[in-house]
Amino acid sequence: MAPDADAGTSSRHRSDPFAPLTSEQLAVGDGHEIYVESVGRAGGVPAVYLHGGPGSGCQPDHRRLFDPERFHAVLFDQRGAGRSRPKGGRDHNTTPHLIADMEKIREKFGFERWMVVGGSWGATLALAYAQAHSERVSGIVLRATFLGTRTELEGAFYNALPRLYPGLYDDFVSALPTEERAQPIEAYYRRILDPDAAVHAPAARAWGETERILSEHAPSRERLDRAALNSSGNLPATPFMEAHYFRNDCFMKPDQLMNEAGRLANIHGIIVQGRYDLLCPPATSYALAARWPRAEVRIVGGAGHSLYDPGIRDAVMKAIADMASRIAG
Repeated sequence: MAPDADAGTSSRHRSDPFAPLTSEQLAVGDGHEIYVESVGRAGGVPAVYLHGGPGSGCQPDHRRLFDPERFHAVLFDQRGAGRSRPKGGRDHNTTPHLIADMEKIREKFGFERWMVVGGSWGATLALAYAQAHSERVSGIVLRATFLGTRTELEGAFYNALPRLYPGLYDDFVSALPTEERAQPIEAYYRRILDPDAAVHAPAARAWGETERILSEHAPSRERLDRAALNSSGNLPATPFMEAHYFRNDCFMKPDQLMNEAGRLANIHGIIVQGRYDLLCPPATSYALAARWPRAEVRIVGGAGHSLYDPGIRDAVMKAIADMASRIAG
């Protein structure tokens, strides 16, 4: 691990208070090395940030969700994502593997308990981890609750998409061969995971762009560029990991996170929810909170799914700060 020379001092004395205190490639077994960094100050409130996707990786701005004077936060790229190696690796890459990785990270930093923060797929992993290791969680902050079920995915792509973006839905379906259009979600999974680039490249682009449009309350475009689907440019990484996880029900039992919500009974939670989130609608957050008495849902009006929709990022930062105050109290 490569520490900053001033890692033990107040963050205000460093030229960039959001620069990593430490960063490393952590070997977690099965041929995987995951990128792990810490920010803030040693001795601060322990926290971990879980990125979405699955497969997207952490971004520099995610460090700024945590007050560097208050937190000692850990961010990491999950197996196969971001700067972790092997890039895109899907072997030995399941939800239980990621939970085990989190425990290795927690133990490495010597945290007895930590606040767990995650949005979308990051919320899925946060809940799965907290239910498996509730004694290690001091509090939970979620954005856009996703429980990892086929029902949620079908609600987004078979209900919200054709109802609110009928033209985009036509693009999404017509990008598939006629004989595969009856079950487009399953067809996309098969195509994205096909080893032939001529098959997986246009499917990954169509899936990724459709999902991006659904994630934004006011997207800049509302249709697929059919010509661009067959371009020779870089491919988005997330569709491949999503197909791997979603085709396998996120490697969880049916309705696992809802059925085991009782394991969260002694943990405080704050759920930040965009009112117009088409991928992870408010009903899911409220249904979870109904089984998790210490959870509070905070609705952000005029926002959808994205962390960068108006008001969402500020609400997440406030929720993290508020949870730290509850932990301290």
